[in-house]
Amino acid sequence: MSLHLEIVTPENKIFSDTVDNVYLPGADGEMGILPSHAGLVTALQPGELRYLRDGQVVTMAIGSGFAEIAENKAIVLTDMALGESEIDESATEEAIKRAEEKLHTVEHNMNSEEVAYLQGIIAKQSAALRFKRKHQN
Repeated sequence: MSLHLEIVTPENKIFSDTVDNVYLPGADGEMGILPSHAGLVTALQPGELRYLRDGQVVTMAIGSGFAEIAENKAIVLTDMALGESEIDESATEEAIKRAEEKLHTVEHNMNSEEVAYLQGIIAKQSAALRFKRKHQN
């Protein structure tokens, strides 16, 4: 038995095929999804997604989003999905630095939405950076 996985960002469909399993960075920690998993909808946090297909483990950094699991199908809706080769380490570090500086220098003048936006950038870019460093060859 297999599981159909779709990974979708606002820009395009990143992946759509049959896999043996998928591991997602859920809001409460990593969760494994196998064929015949109970249906659920869950929030995702920035982190590492991995799946097994044809004996190969494929990994990618994803941003926040949601996953829907139903009827041997897993749909991942995320604002970022990048492979190791797509992540520029120095640009990612710079994006984190800029967001942290902006957050700390003008935090008292920001509304909660602006603060949440900058915290989201930091979380997403930090997850991409950890992923890049973990998988560098």
